[in-house]
Amino acid sequence: MHLRYKINQNLHDIYYLNNSLNQISKDLEKLKSDKKILFIYDKEISKNLKNKIYSTLKFSGCKLFQLEFRGSKKNKELNSALKIIDFMISQGFTKKSVILSMGGGVIGDLSAFAASLYMRGMIYFHIPSTMTSIVDSCIGGKTGVNYQKIINSIGTYYHADKVYILEDLIKSLPDREFYSGIPEILKCGIIKNKSLLNFLVNHHSEIKKRKTNFIKKLCFESLKTKINFFKDDVYENNKRLILNFGHTFAHAIEMSLEKNLNKKLEILRHGEAVGIGMICEIKYASELRENEVYRLAKKVLKIYDLPTNLKYLNLDKTRFQNDIFKFLFLDKKRVNRHPRYIQLKKFGKPKINEMRDYEKINFIINDIL
Repeated sequence: MHLRYKINQNLHDIYYLNNSLNQISKDLEKLKSDKKILFIYDKEISKNLKNKIYSTLKFSGCKLFQLEFRGSKKNKELNSALKIIDFMISQGFTKKSVILSMGGGVIGDLSAFAASLYMRGMIYFHIPSTMTSIVDSCIGGKTGVNYQKIINSIGTYYHADKVYILEDLIKSLPDREFYSGIPEILKCGIIKNKSLLNFLVNHHSEIKKRKTNFIKKLCFESLKTKINFFKDDVYENNKRLILNFGHTFAHAIEMSLEKNLNKKLEILRHGEAVGIGMICEIKYASELRENEVYRLAKKVLKIYDLPTNLKYLNLDKTRFQNDIFKFLFLDKKRVNRHPRYIQLKKFGKPKINEMRDYEKINFIINDIL
């Protein structure tokens, strides 16, 4: 299965690969490159899969180099990007060299950021390795690093030339990793594609078993929905902002956990935070009432064993209440005094708005804690 979209007259491709990696070899052979490839991968990628990719790249006739990073948020920083750039300079990489990254959101953002900066832009391919990155962050062109404890405060827009979704990889994911991608699919269903919501509910058994046709549909329907929002608004001036549904609260929650718990990794995954964030934003928009959107969102999260609040973490309520509130006002979407969020009272009817009712914000934070 194959998706193609165009940005600034350039074509970008997404492939769903079953067992063969021949498409990667074909794409490399067609390239007008200098035959140098930097393979950047997450340290947690299985050795077998890494070796399979490495062999594919090696037999393409390219000169191959490797860099390994752990896909943790502490590596999503300027020093990591500079390490990649320093390495490419030392090995004589040019604008016609290739970065191929394999990892989740951290590795993808970091590698794309380095690719966008080096020689003002080089060839970039990506293999997403987490469910959240497969159904969301692998496309759209957002790159970046965290700085001054603010998520993605430094970044660019740079689209991968090719994205490869590997079915073998999806089927090998631990359950929690697989399910943590569901909230980004849920997001697409709520903001635009209600049939996705029904699909998540009616076929949860097949999805949990990761049956090929059902997983393919989830991936491509989510990615097509995302393309619809960013293709005519790459720089996030208007329509694309809607893809941030749930993320205003989610990022505030993540930053608060990082500050207070020194980010004991995986206490809450990004997708899980987005699920909770959507619940918060729906509740804010609906004047704290439980409407149809709220009920269905909560139902989907529960079906896939995803959290709808933070109560199970037994956090210090006072400390986290204050910090989540504070971090809401550091959200990068804010342009005036108040944080912006995606107001959604009905399916498929999102609207960009501001959160001005501080009492209501505090009530919602207290409710999830």
